[in-house]
Amino acid sequence: MADADPWLVVGLGNPGPEYARNRHNVGFMVADLLAERMGGRFKAHKARAQVVEGRCGAPGPSGRRVVVAKPLSFMNLSGGPTTALRDFYKVPVGNIVAIHDELDIDYGALRLKLGGGDNGHNGLKSITKSLGAEYHRVRFGIGRPPGRMQVADFVLKDFSSAERRELDYFVDRAADAVETLIVDGLERAQSTYNS
Repeated sequence: MADADPWLVVGLGNPGPEYARNRHNVGFMVADLLAERMGGRFKAHKARAQVVEGRCGAPGPSGRRVVVAKPLSFMNLSGGPTTALRDFYKVPVGNIVAIHDELDIDYGALRLKLGGGDNGHNGLKSITKSLGAEYHRVRFGIGRPPGRMQVADFVLKDFSSAERRELDYFVDRAADAVETLIVDGLERAQSTYNS
């Protein structure tokens, strides 16, 4: 992968205001913050996604070219828009980062990795089916559902009031982790942010 190759950062979530603050939409929240940091506004793209193009890292032309995207398909169809964006921007699969909610990690904890399984996550399942598994993941912990609550109900609920008190901090940290991954590489990002 050449430094000149662009990066594609895909925040996973469901489109529409009724899903905006759901646990399942934490990928969108991180994407929104990254776009804000790059000084861009999301624009509709023919790949059924909203995108912001910008740079990450050092100011000026030495910064890495980055496309931040929010697929407008539903979560379980994320692979289509991700593949179309990869083709349009000519992004190597190893320069793709999916940001997603993760049940098996405590709330707010992060894990970064390259490749691996989908752990039952329908967004990852769709992307892996389209692209193969060798893309980066930024896994944002949301914890397990309480009691007997179904997983599907849990992920489509908004964060609790206690969780919301720390949510901005954790989203900020996840955005920092994505930037570190792009600028300094996976190892540095893992040693700094994997908790």
